Amino acid sequence: MQFDTLGLSPRLITALNDQGITDPTPIQTQAIPHAMAGRDVMGLAQTGSGKTAAFGLPMLDALMKNGRKAEPKTPRALILAPTRELARQIHDTLSAFAQGSHLKLALITGGVGFTPQIERMSRGVAILVATPGRLVDLLDRRAVDLSKTEFLVLDEADQMLDLGFIHSLRRIAGLLPKQRQTMLFSATMPKLMEEIAGAFLTDPVRVQVNPPGQAVAKIDQWLHYVAKGAKTDLLIELLDKHRDELAIVFGRTKHGSDKLARQLEAAGYAVAAIHGNKSQGQRDRAIAAFREGEVRVLVATDVAARGLDIPGIRHVYNYDLPNVPENYVHRIGRTARAGADGTAVALCSPDEMGELRDIEKAMKAKIPVASGAPWEGVSEPAARPGANRGGKPRQGQGQGRPAGQGRPGGPSAGQQPSRRPAQVGAPGGKPAGQKPRRPAAAPRRRTTAA
Repeated sequence: MQFDTLGLSPRLITALNDQGITDPTPIQTQAIPHAMAGRDVMGLAQTGSGKTAAFGLPMLDALMKNGRKAEPKTPRALILAPTRELARQIHDTLSAFAQGSHLKLALITGGVGFTPQIERMSRGVAILVATPGRLVDLLDRRAVDLSKTEFLVLDEADQMLDLGFIHSLRRIAGLLPKQRQTMLFSATMPKLMEEIAGAFLTDPVRVQVNPPGQAVAKIDQWLHYVAKGAKTDLLIELLDKHRDELAIVFGRTKHGSDKLARQLEAAGYAVAAIHGNKSQGQRDRAIAAFREGEVRVLVATDVAARGLDIPGIRHVYNYDLPNVPENYVHRIGRTARAGADGTAVALCSPDEMGELRDIEKAMKAKIPVASGAPWEGVSEPAARPGANRGGKPRQGQGQGRPAGQGRPGGPSAGQQPSRRPAQVGAPGGKPAGQKPRRPAAAPRRRTTAA
């Protein structure tokens, strides 16, 4: 199927062709016809599946056909996204599609001053892309009026719930007119999503392309069991094998991400870090340098797990495994964009065995092992999402060692992932069948947050 068979206007088809986009993705093929017919849509699809065009193209088509001028403070369409990075990506993508038309777009997110955003809204915009928190701030200042909004989109709705935006969403819902078209897109479907769907959608059509929690098929995944103190050395060994390619490294904490970025910079890498403590300008400059190849390695927290759409990212490293299992899929979804191939490597220390089990349970698949073996003596279940954000080992964890290994780190700790998992030998890296040495004392735990 081609875009011109979906009923879109010739102007939009030309805009797509100018950007080299000719074939719709599965989520676009399923969602666009329903949206063009005016139906509410609930879409389940992973990041990188083309959701922005799935909801953006039919919305732009309807707004272009109606030449009504935008009124001050009153957007005709509202798109909500959980993070600044995703909001900016949506804004930039739709701006390219709408180039040359009468439609004006505005981006409203935190990290910048209120005055320029208030002035922008006063001049009138057709499409407002916003994060919920900053939108509520402008509503409180009476800088935005949603009483005449005709289209509403909730993108990555599950992450908005994870980030605690439920109260903001409820308030926004009460200010919108009942007669509108609403589209909700999410990568997972938690129970609370049913409440959100009931509050925002009317008789929606449900479309789904990938089962929730399933990673993109073209991502080659590998797992290293490695002691926490050996993670940085292993990461540098792996990065050295593709210094000319873009890689993103995910850490758990802001402080740990800054520390890791400094270590990689000392090792000779062009590196930048982004996280919640960085200003919007710092985050934008870091991403721009990464996109242009001036920076080859981007160290980030989960603020970049969704919304970072850079086709050139070939490698994703989970330096720290995420507390929320679903975020693993979103993290590795930064690679293998637009049909390309990509590699995702996870580093698992003893205190992360619970997170690893939860991730594999959510994906309903095991991650192939590249080196090391599962850590022994770690049987506690993972903490509740968000309960271990400080990065410290949970009580009773961090004292294990790989099954059959004489010391933490396992054999060939810097082994490059291959298409076939490495064969782990006997304890201490000796050939299978050789008598193992007496086990060493349990290693002292490293408590530095990563």
